[in-house]
Amino acid sequence: MRLDITAIGGIIFGVLAIVTGFVLEGGRAGALLQGTAALIVIGGTMGATAVSFSIDDLKKVPMLFRMGMTRSNFDPIVLIDQLAGYTDIARKQQPLALEPEIALTHDEFLSKGLQLIVDNADPVLMRQMLESDIYARYSQQKMGASIFEQAGGYAPTMGIVGTVMGLVHVLGELTGNPNALASAIGLAFVATLYGVSSANLLWLPLATNLKNKAKHDLLMRQIGLEGLLAIQEGMAPSLLKDKLMSIIRPSGSPQTAPSTTADVGAQGASAANGAAQAS
Repeated sequence: MRLDITAIGGIIFGVLAIVTGFVLEGGRAGALLQGTAALIVIGGTMGATAVSFSIDDLKKVPMLFRMGMTRSNFDPIVLIDQLAGYTDIARKQQPLALEPEIALTHDEFLSKGLQLIVDNADPVLMRQMLESDIYARYSQQKMGASIFEQAGGYAPTMGIVGTVMGLVHVLGELTGNPNALASAIGLAFVATLYGVSSANLLWLPLATNLKNKAKHDLLMRQIGLEGLLAIQEGMAPSLLKDKLMSIIRPSGSPQTAPSTTADVGAQGASAANGAAQAS
């Protein structure tokens, strides 16, 4: 796992762009720092989101934040080569020879599949177990994305609530100093800024981020599933590679292997979506 530079950099760049634009228009950056507005927006958003989900779902929020701000290696070509190496070992020796590989792989899904092969599990049962694992993980990732989506929906409304509360206070002080009233009105609208900005710079982008990572993870596991079943069948490494490459390189596409993970992700999106629907 490594830091997701695009996610972190995107949030920082967006905030700096908003603040810089405000300053260039003649505003003071310090005027945007309002603790009460932040309390109303953040607290209200958290409360509304908590009503929508169970405590077990909400306990996963710190983990989901970590997932959104980090990125694992997404390289189907490397995975296919790894699976081809496993089937070469199984064919030249025997499936039991794969047992040492279980401890060497850092992928829990592959470890589980290799253990089933070593245990000579029934192919139908093996497919069912691995597909259930894929479905459970994908459902968990979608739930995580929905939490941030809901927060993104509530935040702008909470911003409006904060603004209305500020204006109610201003209207109750109409007999005061006009300059102070003008300043108070400006501060009241900071809550709306907080709500709309947090929704569109944090919550909704994080939800999309998790959805995209879930699709990448789904594609990798779908490749792993088909590869593990092919190993159990005793398929030759060259045939296994051709079979798995067809998942990320549909018929009619260029025959050269994708050179970057971004290309692979683009070409494998349709396969991932199909697998999600099938699950």
